[in-house]
Amino acid sequence: MSRLYLSQAAEHQQLEWLGGGTLTMLLDSAATDGQLMMGRFAVGRGEAPPYHLHRAEDEIFLLLGGSALVWCDDEEYELGEGGVVFLPRGVGHAYRVTSERADILMISTPGGIEGMFRATGRDRSTPRPDGFEVRPDPAVAERYGNVVLGPPR
Repeated sequence: MSRLYLSQAAEHQQLEWLGGGTLTMLLDSAATDGQLMMGRFAVGRGEAPPYHLHRAEDEIFLLLGGSALVWCDDEEYELGEGGVVFLPRGVGHAYRVTSERADILMISTPGGIEGMFRATGRDRSTPRPDGFEVRPDPAVAERYGNVVLGPPR
């Protein structure tokens, strides 16, 4: 049964992400009874996950600031500030940030993909190990129903 969930900015988990960016976990499966996950990426130019697909989730990206290229089924699109893209489950996709910085709101439904982000990223509230770098791991992705189809674009 769904219930109210409220948290303030200081309570949101922050994960180090690709290229030293940050993924702020706004809502996760535990907060939404599995219905969705919502996160906010603050990333720099060139940030790009591998070309991949999700077996279980649909994704929505809202580009709050910056610009990016988005690939969906090998078609390339430009996404500008305020642009939104819906990426259905089972369809290969990727993006690459083309601006100096980008602020991306991501919603994934149903929830669950946050497990992959937590397994791959680093909680910024913990000490950073020497030489630590966030690297996509196809085995971790597969555990959470994601399939890496190729390198970043």
